[in-house]
Amino acid sequence: MAGKIFYRERSKSKAGQRSPRFRVVAVSDLDLKVYVDHFRKKELVQLAKASKAKLVALERDPARKNKN
Repeated sequence: MAGKIFYRERSKSKAGQRSPRFRVVAVSDLDLKVYVDHFRKKELVQLAKASKAKLVALERDPARKNKN
């Protein structure tokens, strides 16, 4: 069974901003050490492909407002 990488969009990221927008939250059934706090989507896809894992996007609560 392939492992899973769970990720979510950062709460303080904005569309059009040129900084990494995603954060790895958890890893299941996979021997993977993560040393970075924020990822770009392209980097997550490369990690998943190299480790033969499935990417799982976690949904944000639509009722919660982003308070910056």
